[in-house]
Amino acid sequence: MVHQVVKPEKIVATAAVALEEQLVVPAVFRREGIDKFRGAKDDTVNVVVEGVLPYRSYGWRADRTQEVQFDEYTERKVSVSFGGDLYSAVKLTDEQNEMDLGGWAKLATKQTEALGRGLEYQATKAAKDAPFEVTLGIEDTDLRLGLIRARQVMNDLRLPSARRTILIGTDWETALLTDEKLNLASNVGEAEAVSALRNATIGQRYGFNFVVARELPGDTAIAMVDSAFIFLTGAPSVPQSVPFGATASHNGVAIRWIRDYDSTRFQDRSIFNLYKGFQYVDDPLVGTDAQGQAFVSQNNHFVRAIKLKLNGTDSLPDPVAGRTSVNPKFTVAYDTELANITGLSK
Repeated sequence: MVHQVVKPEKIVATAAVALEEQLVVPAVFRREGIDKFRGAKDDTVNVVVEGVLPYRSYGWRADRTQEVQFDEYTERKVSVSFGGDLYSAVKLTDEQNEMDLGGWAKLATKQTEALGRGLEYQATKAAKDAPFEVTLGIEDTDLRLGLIRARQVMNDLRLPSARRTILIGTDWETALLTDEKLNLASNVGEAEAVSALRNATIGQRYGFNFVVARELPGDTAIAMVDSAFIFLTGAPSVPQSVPFGATASHNGVAIRWIRDYDSTRFQDRSIFNLYKGFQYVDDPLVGTDAQGQAFVSQNNHFVRAIKLKLNGTDSLPDPVAGRTSVNPKFTVAYDTELANITGLSK
C-alpha cells in the first residue's frame, strides 16, 4: 500500500473553502474575523459601524446673530460575543483508514458539512430572534403587491437600495415560484453553481434577491440589507502539544483542524472546529422636527431588516402606546420615535 502523505495546511485550506461555499444564511450576513480582535475582554469584540449626522439650516439673509451649530461625528461599535465553539470530532480506526476511507479529504468534507449545518441553523435562529420593529402581513393571493409594499417600507426606513435580500421559508418559496405575475426562477444551472448561496437564490424582483432559508418557518420571510447582521468566526490556535494541525480562512470564514493518534486504541482522532458569533445591528435614525431641522433619534432601532408573514397580520410602530426605552435617560418611547421619524404606524 502506498504511504499517504497528508499535509494539514492543504486539508484545512480545502475545508475552509468548502465550508464557506455551503453557507446560505450566514453568507448574506456581514462577515468579520477574530484575528484583529484577539485579546478582547469577556469574549466580546467591537465591530465599527458608521455614524450618522443630521443636516441643519441657517436663516437666509439673517442678521447673523445665531451661531452655526456644530455636531460631533462618532462611529458606533456593535458588540458581538462569541456564542460557542462549534466542532465535529471523529474517531477513525486503523482499518477504516486503510481499507474504507480512501484519504482524509473525504472525512474532512463530511466534517465540514456538519459544521455548515450547525452554522446554518444558528445563523437562522439569530435572524429569527432579532427584535424586529416592523412586520408586514403579505397575502399569497397578491404577492406582487406585498413585495412592492415591502420595498416601499424599506425605502421609508431609508435603507440602501443595493444588496437587498429576502430570506424565505419553504411556503414562501412555493408561493413565489407558482405566482404567474412574478415568474420567479433561477437562471443558474447546476454546472455553473459554485456555492450553496447561489443554488438557494431563486431569482430577483423589485431590487430583492430571493434566497431560500430552509431553517426558517415556512410562512416567514426576512427582508434585509447585507449589514443587518454580523457573522463572526475565528479559528483557535493549534496547541503546541498537537503535532499535526493547521488553521485557515476563506472569505471571512475561519476553521481549525487538529489530528492525533490514540495508540492505546489504534485509532486516529480528527477534530474540525471554529469560534462563532452572530449579532443584529441597530441604528440611530435621522428625523426632521416641526421647524424643519434634522435631529438624531435618542434610541437605536433595528430597522435594517423587516419580517414578512405569509397570510399574516401587520405589526407596526404604535405612536400612542409605544414600547419604553431600556435606557432611563431616554424619554421617547421606541415606537413613538420610529413612527414619527419614518411615518410608519398602525
